[in-house]
Amino acid sequence: MRLVVVGCGYVGLVSGACLAELGHDVVCVDTDAARIEALNAGAVPIFEPGLEQMVGRMLHAGRLSFASAIPQLGNDIDAVFIAVGTPPSKNGFGADLTYVYAVAREIADRAGQKLLVVTKSTVPVGTGDMIERIIRERRPDLDLHVASNPEFLREGSALRDFMEPDRIVLGCNLAAPLKTLQAIYDPITRFGVPILATDRKAAELIKYAANAFLAVKITFINEIADLCEAIGTDVNDVANGVGLDRRIGRAFLQAGPGYGGSCFPKDTAALIATAQDWAVNLRLVETTIATNEARKRSMARRVISAMGGNVFGKTVAILGLTFKPNTDDMRDAPSIGLVSALQHAGAKIKVYDPEGMEHARTMLAGVDYAINAYDCAEHADCIVVMTEWEEFASLNAAQLADLVRTRLVVDMRNALDPEQLRAAGFTVSAIGRPADGRVPTPMPLPASALAEPLIPVRARRRKANGKPLPRPPIAGHIQLPTIAPAFPE
Repeated sequence: MRLVVVGCGYVGLVSGACLAELGHDVVCVDTDAARIEALNAGAVPIFEPGLEQMVGRMLHAGRLSFASAIPQLGNDIDAVFIAVGTPPSKNGFGADLTYVYAVAREIADRAGQKLLVVTKSTVPVGTGDMIERIIRERRPDLDLHVASNPEFLREGSALRDFMEPDRIVLGCNLAAPLKTLQAIYDPITRFGVPILATDRKAAELIKYAANAFLAVKITFINEIADLCEAIGTDVNDVANGVGLDRRIGRAFLQAGPGYGGSCFPKDTAALIATAQDWAVNLRLVETTIATNEARKRSMARRVISAMGGNVFGKTVAILGLTFKPNTDDMRDAPSIGLVSALQHAGAKIKVYDPEGMEHARTMLAGVDYAINAYDCAEHADCIVVMTEWEEFASLNAAQLADLVRTRLVVDMRNALDPEQLRAAGFTVSAIGRPADGRVPTPMPLPASALAEPLIPVRARRRKANGKPLPRPPIAGHIQLPTIAPAFPE
């Protein structure tokens, strides 16, 4: 099939390359002429494992090409995918759909007699309706269908997520576009990948709802990590025990400094904005956003506390800057706020990231950029791990110990082996783990527990001349307090 993908950013480039890999003829369009020239030469502007090789193969096979303008969309074009960015709006709340609507107008001007437009950008509910309205007002004669096909790509594993997805969501209000989309994805679905066919608005909402739920999971395990530190146990054990429940799953139960990246922050905010437009309260999502922002701000306090409460004039080496490994994406990365807060407290900052250094230079001022992890650690008063890159897990603890000025590690991702670090003389502060393996003093037993042995509930109820006593409180011993709703209506 002949397809056009508008947008050569992360979603558009991955989608275009993978659709070509499935056997379709794909033209990817972007207004950045320099980017198009580089792509036609096989140079990929983003880091995603395997993407550059796939783009090279598809260019060589003749199934993928790049253009700086949308071509004439004759009847031989089976579908046009909109995959442009939807950044946060200028007020920081909701999604900016300027690029989406601009593409819709340009599509209308270049369309032939019939056309299927597919939204792959993450957009608020109702955007498909507006796209259809924009195109129909400019081209009332056009045989038009507009569908929603949200992406579920994780940076660092995007090619696999596209080619081996958990599901493919197709939001169509009519049968005709659904058949075309089913044919496009047939090379994948014939091997058992499920298709979820919904109406257009449901498909748009599925993307936001999925990301919001994953954000809730991350925020939840981060709060449990704080509790684990307080009681002296390991959050990884708790996460494994919870994650083995098939109703919950282990994914996104990795404690850390808070979520960031290009999706969760903007998508949760956009979902809240959509809900408010419809006079609906999403208190759980609102709390998740607030808790995550507070957590990211608290990470600097954690480092300062580990360094004795004063970082003025001291050097902090930060390993990892991107919001997750296997990507060069720095958008909303927790490292940005950490660097700023530590600089404000008077610390000198050295940084190193395997792939994010180029983007970091446009976001982080006044820091020293190291050439590798060991160079970053040299003469440091504290090493902070902010991204769990695989290469950091294999660092030689003894070699690090010889380089640093103070043997202190704050591991925000539990990426390093704490026992190896301690054997090399390091003090280790890790998320959701006991400090240096120490278990805090147990809480004293309440006086009521020492006064008399606990009596089984059944035996207790047979007292008083055989007359049953009133049922005991919850658990037989503890009366839970009544808590007023946090957000009264």
